[in-house]
Amino acid sequence: MPLHIIHGDITRVAADAIVNAANTALQCGGGVCGAIFAAAGRDSLQAACDSIGSIKTGEAVITPGFKLPARHVIHTAGPVWRGGDQREGQLLENCYRNSLELARQNRLESIAFPLISAGIYGYPKDQALEVAVRTIRRFLKHQEMNVSLVFFDRASFELPESLLKPIRKYLSEQMIQNLNILFNQESSDHDKYDESEDIMVSSIPILREPSSVSYERSLPDLIAELDEGFSRMLFRLIDQKGRSDVEVYKKANLDRRLFSKIRSDVNYRPAKTTALALSIALELNLDETRDLLGRAGFALSRSSVSDVVIQYYIEHRNYNIFEINEVLFAFNQQTLGS
Repeated sequence: MPLHIIHGDITRVAADAIVNAANTALQCGGGVCGAIFAAAGRDSLQAACDSIGSIKTGEAVITPGFKLPARHVIHTAGPVWRGGDQREGQLLENCYRNSLELARQNRLESIAFPLISAGIYGYPKDQALEVAVRTIRRFLKHQEMNVSLVFFDRASFELPESLLKPIRKYLSEQMIQNLNILFNQESSDHDKYDESEDIMVSSIPILREPSSVSYERSLPDLIAELDEGFSRMLFRLIDQKGRSDVEVYKKANLDRRLFSKIRSDVNYRPAKTTALALSIALELNLDETRDLLGRAGFALSRSSVSDVVIQYYIEHRNYNIFEINEVLFAFNQQTLGS
């Protein structure tokens, strides 16, 4: 099942469990911890924590959610950042792994995390995010659970500049290409002369895709695939690439139940984000991606930030959907998967 990155208030997430970035004494604190206690009912949640006692850094325990939309609260104590050489990374990984394992043991299907230790505990936000995503990915590779990372504000979400800089450059280049296409179009396509007013009225331009597309398949293959719908093409590609259904939907960051619907309905019409996620999972080139999207009634647009980001990753043959989603979230775009 998928990993979501969410902008919102974790106390309002209706998951089976939300995670509290707790202190080792399991006492009501500030920040996320204080907000969770307040929303759950401070006295009730504190009494439940007092019955447990205390925990060590990296450990996790579970209590009822009381007044929260979530049925449970999983409390885990994150490490204080002391420069990175005091086992902070291992302890932070333990927080996520132990919380996920506790959720699994309690047969929970969904869990929402804050970015643990990235507040007053001082853990660098980009490194805290890397630990969180890496640990959650490892868990989801073998387990079925809906997992969310919840950010109250976008200021708390940081990616390394080394990751964002080349993508910003690529986006700028695509914008310049769009402007060139715009200004090279015939003036009759854009401008109308209003003789009654003696002024030039400019119409709104529609940026067009290049008329020539480089195909990487043979003409007989293209002709043979003319009548394929989205579902048929998808499962043909899965077979051709020797992938299993489980491998594909996990790599596409999709819920198993959604993938089952696609498998069982030959006329299934996916959302664009679903179709793109499956393209990434199958490591399709741009030609194949455009074709699969077309079978669902969509196209890659150079006027869309999200589409250009995805095109960047496909061109660079980087099919890490979790990294793609981090970048999409950083640019305030909808993430891929379900």
